[in-house]
Amino acid sequence: MARDELARFLRDRREHLRPAEAGLPGGPRRRTPGLRREEVAGLATMSVDYYTRLEQARGPRPSPRILDALTGALRLGAAERTHLFRLAGVLPVAPPGPVHRVRPHVVDLLHRMPEAGAIVTDATYDVVAWNPLAGALLGDLGAHPNLARRRFLGGGPVSSGAAEFSHIAVARLRAAAARYPRDERLAGLLAELRTGSAEFAAVWDTHPVHAPGHRRKTFEHPELGPIRVNCDVLPLPDDDQQVVFITADPGSPSARALRRLAG
Repeated sequence: MARDELARFLRDRREHLRPAEAGLPGGPRRRTPGLRREEVAGLATMSVDYYTRLEQARGPRPSPRILDALTGALRLGAAERTHLFRLAGVLPVAPPGPVHRVRPHVVDLLHRMPEAGAIVTDATYDVVAWNPLAGALLGDLGAHPNLARRRFLGGGPVSSGAAEFSHIAVARLRAAAARYPRDERLAGLLAELRTGSAEFAAVWDTHPVHAPGHRRKTFEHPELGPIRVNCDVLPLPDDDQQVVFITADPGSPSARALRRLAG
């Protein structure tokens, strides 16, 4: 266990993590922009004394559970999590589950694009953030956020390219199942899809492989009719998430339809 390096790493990440990024209020009396030790300890559900000893290179070897708690509290990415485990002298284990939170700067990006729909999906194909135009185009994302469940079990808007998306969705869910074998929520989703959709079960057994990229599809909007859009994916590898940008060709009827939806 590299105690000194572990202590320096924890201090550095704590001091550079802004309160807003950790879901905490900033407050007017903060002397430094980073988090306090007691705030990290609270987010990780451990005693302040234990966390302080880790930062002072006096603590015992932390367990995988403690390291995962610190990963969440300090908002570490996948590479940083692996580094944390190695500094502690502990073999990295599979993460307990996909990241469902969205970093504030990513959410801000979505709302800087009023004429483009934008969503963020996690590794299970839950839509975990979206802007108003995406909500108007895709329907009630708050009540029905999972795109794979929509595709295979119904409930989403009608669009072209459904067969292609079936293979894309299954490929991503297969990869997620391999990365997060302990995640009960994901296991429940996969069981629900396999039981409820013969198509899902058939595609799953083909072991599809797809990389994120550019797709074109047409949505059948109940009021505006067909809207042909471009879907482009920006991976967020640190959080195993994807941003999907939904746009229409400039000057096209579909672009005018999106502007109407944007209000």
